This record gives sequence, structure tokens and C-alpha cells, in this order.
Amino acid sequence: MPKLPVVKTKELVDVLMKLEFLQAKAKGTSHRVFKHIDGRRTTVSIHGNSEIPRGTLLGILSDLNISKDEFISLIKN
Repeated sequence: MPKLPVVKTKELVDVLMKLEFLQAKAKGTSHRVFKHIDGRRTTVSIHGNSEIPRGTLLGILSDLNISKDEFISLIKN
């Protein structure tokens, strides 16, 4: 299984949009909640275009119910 790449906030938001997640609401200016029509949801910390820690990214992938491989292929496309 490939190692997760370093991902910046904008790249993650782009993947969420590809997966048809919509921004539901903002908690202040530093966090955004994204929801999918099927009920999945995740919160993304927005601090400029900073890198997302690997542990946080793994948690988000769990929320999205997608594998590392699926995520990597979405980033590349």
C-alpha cells in the first residue's frame, strides 16, 4: 500500500468537491464542515494552504469512507 502523500488544504478541498461533498457551514473562519448527500461528513481545518498532518488526513479518509489508494488516485486526477 502506498504511503500517503503530503497534502495541502486546497488539494483536500478539491478532492472533496470531486467526491460531491458540499460545504455545509463554517465554524468561525478556521474550520469548514463538508457533507455528502448520503450522510457522510467531515470537518477540515483551514489555516491558509498549510499541510495537513498525516494523522488528521487518515481521520478524514475514515470519515469519507475511502481508501488511501482511492484518495491518491483522486489527487493525481
